[in-house]
Amino acid sequence: MDLVLPLVLLAAVVAVAAYTYLTRRRRTTTRTTPHGGVPVPEVAELDARSRDALVATDDAVRTSREELGFAVALAGHTAARRCAEALAHAEAELTAAFHLRQEVDDARLEDEVARRTMLEEVLARCAEADAALDDAAPDADALRGLPGAAPEAVGAARRLHGELDARLGTAEAALVAIRRRYAESAAAPVATAPEQARARLDFAADRLARALAPGADAVRELRAAEGALDQAARLVEAVDRRAMELAESAGRLPGALAEAEADLAAAQKVLAGVAETELVEWMSRADLRGRTARLEAVLGDVRQSVEADRHDPVDALRRVCEADAALDAALAEVRGPGEVARRARAFLGLALLSARSAVGAAGEYVATHRGVVRSPARTRLAEARRQLAEAETAVGAETLEHREDALPLAQGADGLARSAQALAEQDVRLHGPPPATATGPDLTALAVLGGILLPGGGPARFGGPATRGRTAAGPGNPSGEVS
Repeated sequence: MDLVLPLVLLAAVVAVAAYTYLTRRRRTTTRTTPHGGVPVPEVAELDARSRDALVATDDAVRTSREELGFAVALAGHTAARRCAEALAHAEAELTAAFHLRQEVDDARLEDEVARRTMLEEVLARCAEADAALDDAAPDADALRGLPGAAPEAVGAARRLHGELDARLGTAEAALVAIRRRYAESAAAPVATAPEQARARLDFAADRLARALAPGADAVRELRAAEGALDQAARLVEAVDRRAMELAESAGRLPGALAEAEADLAAAQKVLAGVAETELVEWMSRADLRGRTARLEAVLGDVRQSVEADRHDPVDALRRVCEADAALDAALAEVRGPGEVARRARAFLGLALLSARSAVGAAGEYVATHRGVVRSPARTRLAEARRQLAEAETAVGAETLEHREDALPLAQGADGLARSAQALAEQDVRLHGPPPATATGPDLTALAVLGGILLPGGGPARFGGPATRGRTAAGPGNPSGEVS
């Protein structure tokens, strides 16, 4: 009898365990699970939906930001206040959603409940951002419908087209100068920018001409032209910014090389003069020797490229900074606090310069190819921007502890941005180039690639995914139905 109760309890435990196992097994072999009568998507489905939602919301935010800029220029900040508030709210929700998605990607969570919770929040954040933009879409249409707004907007767009056409010649000359002075990798981020800007200006000119034609849907054609002009401006500015970044990096490279040579000499002196028993207290000899060898190799490679007069100052400065900072961290134990602080400030300045360059280049590439760029590239770019902003905030922090966070944040932003650009370029290659016509590129296909036109052929408008494809409201379409 003494064994009966334990055996009954054991049997109950086994039964519960078996039921739990079979239930979980059933759930993993079906697409949905009953949950209060509502199908519950599997984690894999949530993962895919979250990626699609991020792309759709990111496109909606970008388009809304562009259209708001043109609306403010015409109607003023007060008139566009409602749209601006909605956009700011949507941007905050999207930033949070991207950060959650990055955490999911980084953590590779095996806990299905935790992963599901985070993915559901990504979807909820995107939905909140979309709803805010959708709610403000009628206000954006009202700005377009102000008396005289369309003719004034067309006039403003034509003036902008003329200004950008003139600036494009300067950008083309700047790119030629970059290629003559530096390695091809220095020009790579903007190598096709003038050509792409020209195509977008041609597209904008065509749409502006259509907007002026009798009986045309002026708002529809105008919005397409404005999207192309915004991207043309980005591409022209990217060349100007790249030229300045290269000039600044080239000016700071000699000083960085001299500092790195001094650190290399100091490390070699430590290795030669400190006993293993003393060194092991703060770093192994092998670790210090490895960091020293790495910096020595980087310096040799950079010096050789500079002497050959075919170097990439931005890349060279990044490589020297990363290798020297790693060695400098090892040497901090044998330096005074003042010298450590001075070196930290120097490294941070170089790291921020590199990070801003990488984030800017990736941002322009994604913006002008967003019709085919997928979620991973956008997620890394958003996280790079977040970390760069945190690094710049940390620079002005009151406490040393928070200021010390700035360097790894800047370096992290740099790496994430370069990864984002590589992934975006891969997406574009997989998509393939836009088809060509007998006289040049297919401008409509190019506009779809850039996200200026939606796949259905209409221009993207202010609003969330539910409203951004609407046509202009007018006599034939008073509600502005989605095309």
